[in-house]
Amino acid sequence: MPNQPSDSTKPVLSVSEITARFGITQTELAHLTGVDHRTFSKNEVKRKLDEAVRPLARLFTMASKMTGSDEQAALWFKHKPIPGWAGKTAFDLVSERKADQVLAYLEAVQLGAYS
Repeated sequence: MPNQPSDSTKPVLSVSEITARFGITQTELAHLTGVDHRTFSKNEVKRKLDEAVRPLARLFTMASKMTGSDEQAALWFKHKPIPGWAGKTAFDLVSERKADQVLAYLEAVQLGAYS
């Protein structure tokens, strides 16, 4: 059986899929991931971008399931302040490299902590 790429090496989404699904621009994606948008098409950058997008994709998938659609998740991500973060949104926190804390918040919500 030939070696299959592991989930950690398989690309999450293309740049156009990411921006469309998350309702963000390439410039915003660059800001969120720390990857210069002018280099998105370079192979060595694609790996870095993919690594940076994995937590964002996980966060967004959770938000989409919780809100009922990608469109609602995109609105939540950019516009809904997260309790306890002084009016900051998930977008703000991810921009500050705190995606793990947004994921922890979403997991807590799923467990009923903020119901």
